[in-house]
Amino acid sequence: MKDYELEKRKYVIGGIATLIVVIYIIRLFSLQITSDDYKKSADSNAFLKKIDYPSRGIITDRNGKLLVFNQPAYDIMVVVNEAKGRLDTLEFCQTLGITREDFDRRMEVIMDRSRNPGYSRFTQQLFMNQLSDQDFSVFQEKMYRFPGFYVQRRTIRQYQYNCAAHVLGDVAEVSPADIEEDDYYQPGDYIGKLGVERSYERQLRGEKGVQILLRDAHGRVQGHYQNGAFDRKPSPGKNLTLGIDYKLQMLGERLMQNKIGSIVAIEPSTGEVLCMVSSPSYDPRLMVGRLRAKNHLELSRNPFKPLLNRSIMGQYPPGSTFKTTQGLTFMSEGIITPSTMYPCSHGFHYRGLKVGCHGHAAPLPLVPAISTSCNGFFCWGLYYMIGAKSKYHTVQNAMNTWRDYMVSMGFGYRLGIDLPGEKRGLIPNAQFYDKAYKGSWNGLTIISIAIGQGEVNATPLQIANLGATIANRGWYYVPHVVKKIEGEPLDTTYTHRHKTMASRTAYDYIVQGMRSSVLGGTCHALSKYDFMACGKTGTAQNRGRDHSVFMGFAPMDKPKIAVAVYVENGGWGADYGVPIGGLIMEQYINGKLSEASEKKAEEFQHRVINYGSDNR
Repeated sequence: MKDYELEKRKYVIGGIATLIVVIYIIRLFSLQITSDDYKKSADSNAFLKKIDYPSRGIITDRNGKLLVFNQPAYDIMVVVNEAKGRLDTLEFCQTLGITREDFDRRMEVIMDRSRNPGYSRFTQQLFMNQLSDQDFSVFQEKMYRFPGFYVQRRTIRQYQYNCAAHVLGDVAEVSPADIEEDDYYQPGDYIGKLGVERSYERQLRGEKGVQILLRDAHGRVQGHYQNGAFDRKPSPGKNLTLGIDYKLQMLGERLMQNKIGSIVAIEPSTGEVLCMVSSPSYDPRLMVGRLRAKNHLELSRNPFKPLLNRSIMGQYPPGSTFKTTQGLTFMSEGIITPSTMYPCSHGFHYRGLKVGCHGHAAPLPLVPAISTSCNGFFCWGLYYMIGAKSKYHTVQNAMNTWRDYMVSMGFGYRLGIDLPGEKRGLIPNAQFYDKAYKGSWNGLTIISIAIGQGEVNATPLQIANLGATIANRGWYYVPHVVKKIEGEPLDTTYTHRHKTMASRTAYDYIVQGMRSSVLGGTCHALSKYDFMACGKTGTAQNRGRDHSVFMGFAPMDKPKIAVAVYVENGGWGADYGVPIGGLIMEQYINGKLSEASEKKAEEFQHRVINYGSDNR
């Protein structure tokens, strides 16, 4: 009789044996064909690939003054496969001055693929970065006792002056996101994080080199593989020349001490940024070395936000500096002529609506309206432009025409400066107000935008660009901080001329008004200089004390510099904006300050604004 149980058992045992054979075949295929672990292991025994890091490009100011340079630093690298089980950990920790707990923590991070995505036990991994010369010397003497550990020489950034931190930016270790985004980087590499260092990272970083070294069975380096036939030399990064004048930058930062705000100066004929001050600031040298993380944390916790670049990120009401854009628009659209006069009885009064103004002669036409900063004139102009009975047929058409003029002058969108983080400000359009007022609104509803208040917001950079545009009588280049890249042309973004919608005739009258403001108006403090300055003050309303604003340029006919000054809670535009703007103009045009101006600069340097809770 046939034993069916035995028959079944035979098939089961055969199936198991077959499965085991298949598993072995798959595993052998994986090890020998698809996996390169053994190849890496063999290569790591025979070869040592040593990365040669290029020197990062240096950065100078517009006159060739060195601002950022390189200095040597040393990183300790580890090949985990070589160090495992062969290291005297106690002596190693004593040599580097670290604890066993610190050692274990660092090794844990290295071998954690979630925190170190590029980890391989056969390749060099960063153990400790930026050793000082003294620590490096001590370690180098004993390095032969620490198998699997190597020294990688590289450079770190150093800053010549305590200035322009927001413009220059800083360099720090790459994040996992940086590595994932660009395969040029590996753990332990450095990358520009802010400022020019970030915007021009690809030009500054250069190209890495590599040395393939041959090792014996004991891991000792015997020389270059095939006499260096496969080695590759590093290519240094490209040098940058900025448009910044470091003397002007340092003066601006002096003047803004103990104040919150910004100074931006532009060369109108090129769009090059001559200085960009954001206050409070910080010493860029704090962001170098092994204490960078600690210093960055402290700065980020500072309630006055020194890491914030207010020049391009601060969004403020432009105040009366914005009246120049209104005059340009009204005249270009035929709403007014140079002789059109509007009343101002201590402000704009109509149908129960009142916008206040300081005392001055009235009625008056455009040029003296700019000179005296008359609120009434520009409110009436906006009322006649944005009204149901205007030539635009609907209030929406009129509003969008107004918006288009503002956008053409550089407001409402990012200008496109070569720095990360620029904000766009706000220029409202008809859709904005239709939504806000459910379609029921007119020129009176939004009258405050005529004087740079209400919903209008702008960055100090945009206000400075307005000054450059008026100086040029109707055109501008996108502002940029880099003047020249070694061996490479500037992006065409910064060499294309942008023309506004306003007419040349309108600009001529606005320039007359700004010059009149200096000769006998709100910018009279500028009349003492030996160059013909043009200016416009602003006093931007705020929940606390008003902001002090100034926008101007000089000389009048052949402008070399356009300036915007914004001092939070500084009061009238003439209190802080005008005198600071005048000192900036004098320094750049004359190359130095007069003795009287130097005393004035000292006074403003030590003048303190109280930023208590009532003023914020």
